[in-house]
Amino acid sequence: MPVIKIDTYINAPISVVFDLSRSIDLHLVSASQTKEEAIAGKTSGLIALGESVTWKAKHFGISQKLTVVITEYERPNYFIDEMTKGIFKSMRHQHIFKELNGKVLMQDVFTYTSPFGFLGRLADVLFLERYMRSFLLKRNKVIKEIAESPDRYKKILPQAVAG
Repeated sequence: MPVIKIDTYINAPISVVFDLSRSIDLHLVSASQTKEEAIAGKTSGLIALGESVTWKAKHFGISQKLTVVITEYERPNYFIDEMTKGIFKSMRHQHIFKELNGKVLMQDVFTYTSPFGFLGRLADVLFLERYMRSFLLKRNKVIKEIAESPDRYKKILPQAVAG
């Protein structure tokens, strides 16, 4: 079972980084390369504890659907989303936020199990783990860029109060 860990340092208020990370609207921007759409459940705004979203996207040229639910949530410290339907055998994404020296450390711990037994494990080694890491790094780059620009994050989070 691959575990992808990513640390991203962001110069913005922790509440802003937390809310951008759970924003359906920002996710659509950060995943534009896969033509993601939120098609069921929470389809815009900020997702919260117990809520789900179903994403439709094209990965590896194949249209796929993935439903996740927020299973744990403590604002602004962490939230966890877990797959309830989709291509993976299992998937769990921990989003952890810590204030350190005036910045926010945003940590992702993404754990998944591929389907198809041995073939799935082979796909992990050959390309899937690298693909998923790249997908998350692109997402984090967008979160960082928007969080560090008050003019930009206030368009996505109009209720945001810096500080």
